[in-house]
Amino acid sequence: MVVHKSSYQFAESHAKQIIVRTALGAGMPLAGTGCAIAPDVLAMIAQARGGDPFDASSLTEDYELGLRLAELGARGIFARVAADDAGTVVAVRAYFPGTMKESIRQKTRWMTGIALAGWDRTGWGRPRAFADHWMRMRDRRAPLAVVILAVAYIAIPAWGGSLLLHWVFGETSTYANPVYPAASWSVAFWLLVANAALLAWRLAIRMLFTGRSYGLREAMWSLPRFLVGNLVSLVAAPRAVILYIGMLRGAAPVWDKTRHDFPDMPCAQSAVSS
Repeated sequence: MVVHKSSYQFAESHAKQIIVRTALGAGMPLAGTGCAIAPDVLAMIAQARGGDPFDASSLTEDYELGLRLAELGARGIFARVAADDAGTVVAVRAYFPGTMKESIRQKTRWMTGIALAGWDRTGWGRPRAFADHWMRMRDRRAPLAVVILAVAYIAIPAWGGSLLLHWVFGETSTYANPVYPAASWSVAFWLLVANAALLAWRLAIRMLFTGRSYGLREAMWSLPRFLVGNLVSLVAAPRAVILYIGMLRGAAPVWDKTRHDFPDMPCAQSAVSS
């Protein structure tokens, strides 16, 4: 089963989030593929680390390296290079990851390496680098977001079950319940409307950026993959916490390499950006 979970996430990240992040002057995370570092800057990092520019003990070394470069005052840019006049860009094309199991492993490593263990390792940026502080907080919100997500997914069937029980036992009007006055239901209704509108806007933006990189078909697929992505996060979060607790107790970090399955297609039909 090909999940393509990361396609819409990277399409939006590379066309919006990274660009905004760079414009704000925040540290720009690097990707393991498709990144380049000036030799003199790499030598500066190596000197600070005793001769080795790369940290083998990090679960998300490319992410940390990008933040380290920003701390040293190095300037990072996101290069989107056109390959032809049709809008095709230079990129790596792969199914990333290709299965649900591999997606969960990948998400677990990212959550552990960025939001948990990575927080211990990288801390915060320069004292007055407010944009960088904000972006690092966004990077580390994943475990909290998963808790809220889990509550929401539990609340939806619980609400349906509650309505069903009220209907079975003859309590058809929730307004008749003195514990929940009509005014509170009115506020709850408009909160639901506002949240639904924000969700629709969020999905529309995700479809827009996915469509720009992958076409209309993948833009439509980004809607069900949104649910798949939520499921991956819900399963990966507790695994990440368990892994992090083990690391706090002295266990060696386990680095799960990302598997890339490359599609079998002619070079002339090269991919657009992921």
